[in-house]
Amino acid sequence: MQPEQADFSFDGYYCYWNSADKKGYSGTLILTKKKPISVTYGIDGRYNDEGRLIVLEFDAFYIATSYSPNAQPELKRLDYRMQYEEDMRMYLSCLSRSKPVILCGDLNVAHKEIDLKNPKSNIGNPGFSYEERSCFSSLLNAGFTDSYRYLYPEKTDAYTWWSYRSNARANNVGWRIDYFIVSDSIKEKIKDSIIYPDVLGSDHCPVGLIMDI
Repeated sequence: MQPEQADFSFDGYYCYWNSADKKGYSGTLILTKKKPISVTYGIDGRYNDEGRLIVLEFDAFYIATSYSPNAQPELKRLDYRMQYEEDMRMYLSCLSRSKPVILCGDLNVAHKEIDLKNPKSNIGNPGFSYEERSCFSSLLNAGFTDSYRYLYPEKTDAYTWWSYRSNARANNVGWRIDYFIVSDSIKEKIKDSIIYPDVLGSDHCPVGLIMDI
């Protein structure tokens, strides 16, 4: 949505919007009680037409929110997505040289077979292609940690998105595609990484992160 469409307000919060040019399409938003040192939209001015990324700088860390592109049926948008993922990884890696980074958002990929209900039948599909999973691995290998798997490496049936079809949510036939990713340097400060499947209102559910930082 566009900011001017909002019929709500959040008293006591600073709000930072990065809305897509196309109404009703993509976009990101961060609300914070503490005013950041700086706010950056996109990556060197790119990807703002789709509102893909916001980064706030605070004293002890950066926090970024990403709505990563969907590869689309038949992976017709895979090249665009792969370029975005590479650019984001390089950008966040650069930021992490000065202070730790916390990344949250819909990253539109289930990393491992444990992260979706039906991995075998979804191999090669959008969100579970080898290319997208490899990009996620590259992000972690660049010095980042998947907070949920750091604490719960073997936990199954933990999902954040369900199709509206075939009673998927009622049957918990889902995917874990929403994440909190943190710089390796602060992973030991993670107190909990939480999925809230009982919160309704979307085909996704919220995720949370508690850190002592």
